[in-house]
Amino acid sequence: MIDLAALGALRAVATEGSVVGAAQVLGYTPSAVSQQVKRLERQAGVALLERVGRGVILTGAGQHLVESGARLLADVEQVQAGLHRHTGTVAGHLRLVAFSTAVRGLVAEAVAGLLADHPDLRITLTEQEPWDTVEMVATGRCDVGLVHSWGDVPLVVPDHVTRHSVATDEGEVVLPRTHPLAGRAVLTPRELAEEPWIATPEGTICREWLHRMYVGTGRPPRIAHVSLEFDSHLALVRHGLGIALVPRMGRAPLGPELVAVRVQDPVPVRDVVAMHRTSMATSPAVAAVVERLAQLGGRAQAPGVSGS
Repeated sequence: MIDLAALGALRAVATEGSVVGAAQVLGYTPSAVSQQVKRLERQAGVALLERVGRGVILTGAGQHLVESGARLLADVEQVQAGLHRHTGTVAGHLRLVAFSTAVRGLVAEAVAGLLADHPDLRITLTEQEPWDTVEMVATGRCDVGLVHSWGDVPLVVPDHVTRHSVATDEGEVVLPRTHPLAGRAVLTPRELAEEPWIATPEGTICREWLHRMYVGTGRPPRIAHVSLEFDSHLALVRHGLGIALVPRMGRAPLGPELVAVRVQDPVPVRDVVAMHRTSMATSPAVAAVVERLAQLGGRAQAPGVSGS
């Protein structure tokens, strides 16, 4: 009989491309993952991995087993979730992945409260970009993912992944208090056309949205500096090196040197979405996490709660 835990380990190796990567995702040692795969090879009677240079790849049989076993693992996951639902127990190990501003502005408080309320629940938190999070949820590398999408910037989610909107967040332009536009109540991209921007790297959702804001102005935003972290954006603005579009959620206090001004035409609004595989829909632990995120996310949308 095929060992389901070992099958999960083989799937992790296939997804991560290495035994070491699989071990990091699963929370095991590389030796433990190797032993699981070897046990699966003995059960199947065929080689499932082959060494290539310093890494490994799946054999044809290994790839077939991973593809054929995907539905089996999903069924088992659904059965386990159903068992917990019948007992009403919020317990077990849940792997949660979220983006950085949500970790600061929403997830940290949610996880602390959940662990205090449910002593038998264990949560492992990892920070990732939204596109990576979608892939991790879809392939079973995490249980609940928290992502965001700005306006009409697409975020493709597979059919077997269920989504729950838990919060709406808004980005504001952060400027030095001495900037000529700092006293305005609202600004438009056209009024900011000549300004130097501090932006996230190309390929990030936030960078794509900044470009979308400038559609119709006849020019792209003028990017002066690139930084992945919004805290770094604030530091650069504070020293007069540009302006930045920074979301309210998880934003550090601006202090006396900076001001945040709302933007319109268009308004930079992002939807914060919790997602999980549909096979885990009946899990009380998953439901508790999504519910707590929605509760705190709704509170964060209340007037005056902007993190500034």
